[in-house]
Amino acid sequence: MTQQRILVIDEGTTGTRAVVFDRDSRVLGQSYTEFGQHHPKPDRVEHDPEEIWQATRRMIAAALTEAGIGPDRLAAVGITNQRATTVVWDRHTGDAVAPAIVWQDTRTSRYVDELRETWGDKVYGHTGWALAPVYSSLSLRWILEHDADLRRRAEAGELAFGTIDSWLIHRLTGGRTHVISASNAAVTGSYDLHTGTWYTEWLDALGVPAALFPEICDDSGILGYTDPEVFGAEIPIASALADQSAALFAQHCLRPGEIKSTHGTGTFLDMNVGTEPVISKNGLNSIIGWRRDGVTTYGLEGYAAVTGAAVQWLRDKARLIDHSAETEALARAVPDNGGVYFVPALTGLSAPYWDSYARGTIIGISPGTTREHLVRATLEGIVYSIRDFIETMATDSGQPIATIRADGGGAANDFLLQFQADILSSDVVRPANTEATSLGAAYLAGLAVGVWSDPEDCFPPSRGDTTFHPSMAEDERERLYARWKRAVDRSRGWAAQ
Repeated sequence: MTQQRILVIDEGTTGTRAVVFDRDSRVLGQSYTEFGQHHPKPDRVEHDPEEIWQATRRMIAAALTEAGIGPDRLAAVGITNQRATTVVWDRHTGDAVAPAIVWQDTRTSRYVDELRETWGDKVYGHTGWALAPVYSSLSLRWILEHDADLRRRAEAGELAFGTIDSWLIHRLTGGRTHVISASNAAVTGSYDLHTGTWYTEWLDALGVPAALFPEICDDSGILGYTDPEVFGAEIPIASALADQSAALFAQHCLRPGEIKSTHGTGTFLDMNVGTEPVISKNGLNSIIGWRRDGVTTYGLEGYAAVTGAAVQWLRDKARLIDHSAETEALARAVPDNGGVYFVPALTGLSAPYWDSYARGTIIGISPGTTREHLVRATLEGIVYSIRDFIETMATDSGQPIATIRADGGGAANDFLLQFQADILSSDVVRPANTEATSLGAAYLAGLAVGVWSDPEDCFPPSRGDTTFHPSMAEDERERLYARWKRAVDRSRGWAAQ
């Protein structure tokens, strides 16, 4: 094949990145911009879909310019995206009809309370996701309940639903394509793992028309073609992956039992469990890692929704830091956390607690508490949040956890990864390229169009990894974690009416 360059659109929760890769995984050009985070009420997190689309167009142009190529020189386009964020648009005009409800949003907590007894175990058994506000089906119910005209239009077949991958593919193809990748479908809380189709019994119970939903496609394969009038050339869109699935692939977790953690807006721990889904008995979520040629690789996941976002809170709201990179030096400036614990439950607690009424809690402040203690407590809280569910993951999967591969923006922080190794008593390996989501989407797009011949062919022989080994004594590890559990108990249920 003459064209071996791949453009990846990496649509995160707080910003848009576009990256051009070559066959050797080298970055030829890239660009990044943040977009608005809207909080009209304390329990709401929204995005403007049109703002995301316009930011995406600008970043694509900038990345191609830096790479020195036009769109016609691309072999494929790949997409990776924030998961479970709900976008609804008009099928005919392509215009979004409501703000996107972001996966961190908790406005549907009331539905969860009402439905847990009758539907909680049932939907968990079918979807592999504990009933929680993150369900896109619940967000759709909220949208239709609060706008009678949108309900009428939905029932008339005039509206379309999708996650961010669906929205971008719709726009990139000039409105011709309404699809969702399998990995994204599986995190909506609307996908039946046993049948590989939408869970229509659940949607009927919610009063959400199944006609809103997109066609489910492979994560690696031709999902559509870009419209030349929109993109500048007709190029295959050859991958679309939920961000954590993309990172799992890029971290070379191709076999059952291999595991990675991604430190982004939230922190996500994901394990490859093979070609049969595992439904957790302890509150973890089942994911689709990727689907290629109709064959599905499944995973188990635990996540904390607000970790990197807690560092952003330190920067943007508390104004204790100017840049996220400062946190490593500040955390090292004190010998310990000074007895301060920060439970970063700004939008509730996820696995294994699933308490949407928990709220962020800083406890243990004394007259000697400094800015450095607060910053250190924030980074430590990220790691404790992982410890909360990692033992459950080992139990549910039947796989011991000896090594964890770490990626995402937070993985550049040596203090964070060393503390992770210490508290989890596991080696933590950081790859040379910590932006694994983009690379995973590139690999799976390239596999679909022949840039790489098989998954092992994607990975360069020398990876330049860095390994952090645990060095903390076991009694100290357990003492610190016991105090964390006390702090979590005090954060729980705070926002309940």
